[in-house]
Amino acid sequence: MTSYYKSKHDRKKLRSLAAILPFVIAVLAITVVSGCRKERSHVRPGVLTVAQEQQSSWVRNFHPFLPMGVARWGTSAGIYEPLMIFNRMAGEYVPWLATAYEWQGGAEALIFTIRQGVRWSDGTPFSASDVVYTFNLLHEKPALDTGGLWDYLASVELDEEDRVVLTFSRPYSPGLMSLAQLPIVPAHIWRKLDDPVTFTNPNPVATGPFTEVLSFGGQVYELGRNPYYWKDGYPKIEALRFPAFPTNEQVTLALINGELDWAGSFVPAIDRIFVARDPEHHGYWFPAVAGSVYLYPSQWVEEFRDVRVRKALSLALDRAMINRIAMYNYTLLPEPTGLSEGYAKWRHPGIKPGDGWVHHDVAAAEKLLDEAGYRRSGKSGMRTGRNGKPLAFEISVIAGWSDWVRACQVIARNLREIGIDARVKAYDFTGWFEKVQRGEFELSIGWADDGPTPYRVFRGIMATETVKPFGDTSYVNWQRFGNKEADELLARFEGTVDFQKQREIALRLQEIFVEEAPAIPIFLNPSWGQYNTRRFVGWPNAANPYVRLSPNHPPEPLMIMTRLEPAPGREGETK
Repeated sequence: MTSYYKSKHDRKKLRSLAAILPFVIAVLAITVVSGCRKERSHVRPGVLTVAQEQQSSWVRNFHPFLPMGVARWGTSAGIYEPLMIFNRMAGEYVPWLATAYEWQGGAEALIFTIRQGVRWSDGTPFSASDVVYTFNLLHEKPALDTGGLWDYLASVELDEEDRVVLTFSRPYSPGLMSLAQLPIVPAHIWRKLDDPVTFTNPNPVATGPFTEVLSFGGQVYELGRNPYYWKDGYPKIEALRFPAFPTNEQVTLALINGELDWAGSFVPAIDRIFVARDPEHHGYWFPAVAGSVYLYPSQWVEEFRDVRVRKALSLALDRAMINRIAMYNYTLLPEPTGLSEGYAKWRHPGIKPGDGWVHHDVAAAEKLLDEAGYRRSGKSGMRTGRNGKPLAFEISVIAGWSDWVRACQVIARNLREIGIDARVKAYDFTGWFEKVQRGEFELSIGWADDGPTPYRVFRGIMATETVKPFGDTSYVNWQRFGNKEADELLARFEGTVDFQKQREIALRLQEIFVEEAPAIPIFLNPSWGQYNTRRFVGWPNAANPYVRLSPNHPPEPLMIMTRLEPAPGREGETK
């Protein structure tokens, strides 16, 4: 008995070591190299170093209406500002360039009161007219309206009190978040542009705390403070610095070596390899409020149009193993409805965590595939389709996102256990993002649309209006699934601002999601965030959850940038 338990314990230790061995080797390598050279860079006092985008080199583009990954992260997290910021941790809107909002006629119009005394970074006064111009610019240039705001807007104008009135073409209560968080641009600059669509905006003029491009190179760039920022005494940071890191591993090494102040990356064994390195200053916080991460089965694949097959894929997944191997148990297993901790008040009381289809049950998965007509055959025992060919699918994932890559490797192994030949194919972020938006994949891991209510989640997964032809770009509903009853419910949701009515509708949407399995929840999506207090203090964390720590959810990072301060006695220290 003693030798058995000892060998079992040893095997467990070996598995744990194997899981982090690549990172251990990398850490040792960087330690040896760093011992043979000077620090790769010296950071001036007051400069905060951030890692958020994973790029091998930078392209100078600060266009506020382009998605992250095309425009630099600082565009919507430091340079441009919205009217209001939805704070996921508090569940409320925080006034920013607007001081208040109110609904008019139910969900027929929205009125914003604009903040006074704000100036653009070139010293020009900011006004409500800039807000009206920004919204109307998206109407004039539909290519910039990537959020589809003018699908439900009818007009944007000023009233007699100099408030901004957004009148809807139909009642549309979910529009509040997108409208409130639209970055506002200066009319006196943008109306002079020959082509606002192709403009790369290399030297932005904006209202945010960091508007000055101090330097820009392929491997690092810096943003300096707005000389006219409207929050008295802030920011207390001199500048933001962005080194280019193409992978999670490189971000991890930079964090370990104290080269970063703030990051939003997956870090393996974080207590051991990051916190323990400097327990006094290294910290992290991963609240699971950002929605779920899903496996998307594309509807252009015939087999995935059968709900039995989609549920079989889900039942095959060993989510506990995925969480352990890929996520280091940082997160939680998903609910059958896919809703995260951030939607606790919306969850269906009749749908329990163990119900339905998101648990591990290989026998049930095999039975569903047999019923659907996809039986095992031949010496390999793999399943064949109606055309007689083996069921073989590619799982698309982002190269460099090591946690997602490992999750997909476990998923592929799980699917092979039920007779489906699954293989993982990694793409660079831009290539992956373009493919999933065009629907050019078979299976892909990915996130879902997010918002203050479940409306955006379910619209982005089940609304027929979001189903675009394969090859056309879609910012949601990458798998191209539509449900007409969901359409009717979403329309009812749009027409009311009453919470109880919205919740009743959301309960039925959750039931449809469980019945139809349009996307397969894998795990709750942590809001990744790491910080170093050696140079700056005031970070949000579990003890002070004033906003998410993660830099991955603009414009929320603006709330952090305007609260951070140099660490006491560390103002002149460099890394």
